Amino acid sequence: MISLGGVIGTGLFLSSGYTIHEAGPIGTILAYAIGAVVVYLVMLCLGELSVAMPETGSFHVYADRFIGPGTGFTVAILYWLTWTVALGSEFTAAGLMMRKWFPDSPTWVWSLLFMVVIVVSNALSVRFFAETEFWFSSIKVVAIIAFIILGGLAIIGVIHLNGTQHAPLLHNLTKDGWFPTGFKGVFTTMLTVNFAFSGTELIGVTAGETKDPAHNIPQAIRTTLLRLVIFFIGSIFVMAALIPWQHAGVNQSPFVLVFNQIGLPFAGDLMNFVVLTAILSAANSGLYASTRMLWSLAHEGMISRRFAHTSRRGVPLLALAVSMIGGILALTSSVVAADTVYLVLVSVSGLAVVIVWMAIALSEINFRRQWLAQGHTVSELQFRTPGYPVVPWAALIMSLLSCVLIIFDPNQRSSLFYMLPFIALCYGFYYGREAWRRHRGSKFSRSQH
Repeated sequence: MISLGGVIGTGLFLSSGYTIHEAGPIGTILAYAIGAVVVYLVMLCLGELSVAMPETGSFHVYADRFIGPGTGFTVAILYWLTWTVALGSEFTAAGLMMRKWFPDSPTWVWSLLFMVVIVVSNALSVRFFAETEFWFSSIKVVAIIAFIILGGLAIIGVIHLNGTQHAPLLHNLTKDGWFPTGFKGVFTTMLTVNFAFSGTELIGVTAGETKDPAHNIPQAIRTTLLRLVIFFIGSIFVMAALIPWQHAGVNQSPFVLVFNQIGLPFAGDLMNFVVLTAILSAANSGLYASTRMLWSLAHEGMISRRFAHTSRRGVPLLALAVSMIGGILALTSSVVAADTVYLVLVSVSGLAVVIVWMAIALSEINFRRQWLAQGHTVSELQFRTPGYPVVPWAALIMSLLSCVLIIFDPNQRSSLFYMLPFIALCYGFYYGREAWRRHRGSKFSRSQH
């Protein structure tokens, strides 16, 4: 449920409208199908790693061991930044959602209130966080199931849409051709689709704090594709069949458009509540993930070990506080420097998850090679990535392509131009600091001698 909660957020409730508008109905279904396959392949790779080595904040530890320490550091910073930037935008969005019910109230009051709720949820204990996230996720799951059932009944004519007496069936899907915006729309929207699927990898972040990871993590991963197909592709299919692709966008949730067409009472308020829980769920998961990433960096000695100190309940409070401050700074930059600093942060964080997926796939390839070279056998692994080495290589190449192909989308091209210098900066910082440490160490040993 934590993984599901991390995935089902604004990427499905809002960004899906943008994808339908850019890629057309059939193109969107195809793009989400490809995205579901990519994320499932990545999760199969992560499954083998996280069961063999259950680590809290696992991605950068695997990248450190099986790719290189500079890559491990860069992956951790990218993933921390992803969720920290998301925190700022989630709290702003939550405040704006509340203004729909309380139009005269200032946004910052609600943002502050939700910040307190999320910090308390994370600070009390891991168990309290998990319980909170379970209920947040449950609300979203129920809403999506209701959406798919009601939308399906509207498609076949059991429920009549406003102003129509005939069942739309699948007419909307192909009435303007199979790919009305051209086939390239499928590829140029892949980054948006991958953003919608980001959060699935939280299975790996929780591995070190999961009871019986050898049983629970594979079980969660095996059902991932089924969940993604049902919730994402099912929802997208209903939207594409009921909403003309020209009317879809990011100004209003496609869920609200469909519920309004069906004539469901209080559709707007109901979906606003669901989107609000989705936002708070994403913030809850985001603070957890960014906190564990800082803790893991400290635990590995890459940053000050003070970040690895935990409370009596096992919560790294300093890492939690710094991640929360990072979210507040991201929130501030979205107001003060939206066209400069915040634009760079959003661009970098948008691509970061796909780069993390690439690191997971490459780590699994190198782990398996090292495992066999040490004299172990594949049968010793409690969870094995099926179809090795095809699955990890496919995950790596398909993730890489989704990054490269955005160069053809002028709306997202800047993400690539900001990301490359940022990655170079991370590597430069890590190796520069290591060189300085070695220099200090040799200088100290000479003076001792």
